[in-house]
Amino acid sequence: MKDELAKLVDWIDAGGMSRRAFLGRASALGLAAALGSSLLPGQARAEEPKKGGVLKIGLGGGESTDALDPGLADGPVSFNVNRQWGDTIVNVSPSKEVEPRLAESFAPNDDSTVWTFKIRKGVKFHDGSEMTVDDVVATFKRHSDENAKSGAYGIMQGISDIKADGDNVVFTLSTGNADLPFLLADYHLVVQPKGGADNVNAGIGTGPYKVKSAEPGVRYVFEKNTDDWDTTRGHYDGVEFLVINDTTARTAALQSGQVHMINRVDPKVAKLLSRAPGVQVKSVAGPGHYVFIMHVDKAPFDNKDLRLALKYAINRQELVDKILDGYGSVGNDIPINKSYPYFDESLPQREFSIEKAAEHYKASGHDGSPIELIVADGAFPGAVDAAALFQATAKQAGIPLEIKRVPDDGYWSDVWNVKPFCASYWGGRPVQDQMYSTAYLSTADWNDTKFKNKEFDDLIVAARAETDEAKRKEIYSKVAHILWEEGGVICPMFNDFIDGVSDTVAGWLDDPNLDQMNGFASAKTWFA
Repeated sequence: MKDELAKLVDWIDAGGMSRRAFLGRASALGLAAALGSSLLPGQARAEEPKKGGVLKIGLGGGESTDALDPGLADGPVSFNVNRQWGDTIVNVSPSKEVEPRLAESFAPNDDSTVWTFKIRKGVKFHDGSEMTVDDVVATFKRHSDENAKSGAYGIMQGISDIKADGDNVVFTLSTGNADLPFLLADYHLVVQPKGGADNVNAGIGTGPYKVKSAEPGVRYVFEKNTDDWDTTRGHYDGVEFLVINDTTARTAALQSGQVHMINRVDPKVAKLLSRAPGVQVKSVAGPGHYVFIMHVDKAPFDNKDLRLALKYAINRQELVDKILDGYGSVGNDIPINKSYPYFDESLPQREFSIEKAAEHYKASGHDGSPIELIVADGAFPGAVDAAALFQATAKQAGIPLEIKRVPDDGYWSDVWNVKPFCASYWGGRPVQDQMYSTAYLSTADWNDTKFKNKEFDDLIVAARAETDEAKRKEIYSKVAHILWEEGGVICPMFNDFIDGVSDTVAGWLDDPNLDQMNGFASAKTWFA
């Protein structure tokens, strides 16, 4: 089979099909594992990684309420922590293709209503027990339970049955979905012993590093997993995370050598930092976006005219220029940009308009009382300054926007998804279905605008089953128009992921999925 695949790859390089297009189809057919990276042309052998040392990373976006339960990961620190000790059954590569991980291969039936994933053998959990197909099934069933409060609950709703069949896990869907492997790469879906039934916060997984100590909001220490099933990763003897929410302090820690990497570099200092000795700034555009979210089921945000007034009252280009310093692009009140395969270029760009903002505010009949917007420094880099700019332009339209600044600690547990109007951010997802299903589907636990629209829900389900590319794009266009007009999200900008890295670190690869190489920086880099 490898000979045939090698011939096929030669044909691809000769112009038969783009490599990206082929790999997408190969992944959908479960051929990715059979291909192997060694057969892909144009891939030079990388520098041989060196082993040893302790990597120290300064991370913003953590708080004392963070848990090791992967389903509850809702910030950069908890996301990166779970990447150390856990694995998902598949992953999305930097080139946006699906890679087998704890599943060694996967394939759908003819209409993509049944997907079969062959689970890798010989993988051990950190407690020494062997991972089984039953552990994988239990993991997915837990995230399908509404009581688990998992961030993956929304994307699990299209799955009607999960069962073990020998070495395989079989997913039966209510409707076909060609994107299912992308959804199952969601970072919440870390495989745990018995799905985490014994202790969901134990931090026991199959990842490259073991949890040695965890002080939420302060510090995490990891040691190398010497029984790691994947010998191509985990080059350090250990990894240490320092939670440094203050941007200035985090930047200073990198410059002083206290840490070797930092996330969430402030765009306003990124160019200056890049000129500092011994430091590199790594930035990559992707699906990440900064938002102000309104609960559409709570007054005054249950009034469509008031929502539109606020949407027209924000100067998106000003925020991109002053907050992102060019490290990003203008948003359009939907969570989708051109990094997604079915992006709708025909959706009108909502422009800043004092006149339209004032018109809709008057039509809303609002009583003129202060409209409270809650922000914290850690909501996203520059969030407080962005809110101040928003307040100033809203004032020009006669909208009484009032800013309430709160501490970072407790923000993601006490404000986000709780208070009716606040600042937030999303790292984005590889495909539209996952982004919409996680944050906008009526049943999604992380529907942080409380948006519920039956037509919208029905279209999401229809898009999953549609195999005609043109028709699928047309459906997603309708989805985008509904959210653009009716939704509670104000999306002024898409951010680049900006990390700071010491020159002592080698092996860095840009990954547009999320910051810190999609959370795999410690697994894939090494000391030069």
